[in-house]
Amino acid sequence: MGKLFLVPTPIGNLQDITLRALTVLKEVDLILAEDTRTSAKLLQYFKISTPMQSHHMHNEHRTVAGIIEKLQFGETIALISDAGTPAISDPGFLLTRACVEHQIEVECLPGATAFVPALVNSGLPNDKFVFEGFLPVKKGRQTRLELLADETRTMIFYESPHKLVKTLGQFTEYFGPDRPVSVSRELTKLYEETIRGTLAEVLEHFAQKPPKGELVVVVGGKK
Repeated sequence: MGKLFLVPTPIGNLQDITLRALTVLKEVDLILAEDTRTSAKLLQYFKISTPMQSHHMHNEHRTVAGIIEKLQFGETIALISDAGTPAISDPGFLLTRACVEHQIEVECLPGATAFVPALVNSGLPNDKFVFEGFLPVKKGRQTRLELLADETRTMIFYESPHKLVKTLGQFTEYFGPDRPVSVSRELTKLYEETIRGTLAEVLEHFAQKPPKGELVVVVGGKK
């Protein structure tokens, strides 16, 4: 039997990869990448020449069986996403589940993921929290917001820049304008920024200054 490694990659700053992750990426037989063009830049930077294969949300249902076969024949494989830890709002769950079902060893390395620094940096309670990732785009979105309105734990969301103002507006509607919120963008990158305040204040800020880059939204729970 081979082995599957889930390897976190930097969310921005390339120095945020671990020495162990680099060793694994150099030594495995194959790297599964969400976007081979994006990952090629990372591998080139660290002079890693391990073969790559595409594995993303649009093909993972078709490719899992073939990957399991490779693992059963003794290959070692690393799965990486474009940034952060695989399976956290990225491909990885289906393959991990299939490995568990076929009794193939899986090892997840510790490393970068965007929501942890955003949560810790928010100034909001982080002893208990719930990670929501991306909210449903249409179907089920209203129902989810209605349920979360009574959530007492700190809530973490991912959102794209062109949808942030709309989402903050919906949070204001369902959670109330005085609920505390922290929005972090471009974490670990040159223009990293965190905006904190009430939902009403932060909504007004981004309505006047449309955001760019990757975003993590942290909302205080209901008191």
